[in-house]
Amino acid sequence: MKEVKIESILQVFDSYNALPKDVQSLMSHAVKVREKAYAPYSKFKVGAAILLDNDEVITGSNQENASYPSGLCAERTAIYYAGANFPDAKILKIALTASSENKVTDKPIPPCGACRQAIAEYEIKQDHHIEIYFMGATGKVAKSNSLVNLLPFLFDSSVL
Repeated sequence: MKEVKIESILQVFDSYNALPKDVQSLMSHAVKVREKAYAPYSKFKVGAAILLDNDEVITGSNQENASYPSGLCAERTAIYYAGANFPDAKILKIALTASSENKVTDKPIPPCGACRQAIAEYEIKQDHHIEIYFMGATGKVAKSNSLVNLLPFLFDSSVL
């Protein structure tokens, strides 16, 4: 037997204001669309903003449904829209923000597992890393240079 250590390396910014200006702008889009989330059950609102290599910014928010789990997360709402409408564009950056009516969200909140898998599909398809910035409603912002950093054991088409 051999033990293997897996590490993720993140950059952490003290706040939204410490981000580079272009990322502040992208995160601002995510914050605005977060308020459009439909989250009457969880009271947990998420906003996502995606920057494409054609300079388009695509946004999405989570959309819940009383028939769990047929809702959709903000990340997948945005990434699938980008894929459907700009299939040849590369995704350069994703900004994510989450807030809750039930508790303070002042720590970085990363994408869920299903969203990580969806982002991985696009990162592999485009053969180009996607920078991912994520935060709560306030506080520190984390950055991952690639989805692989957040999901080191990818399930992809190579195993099918």
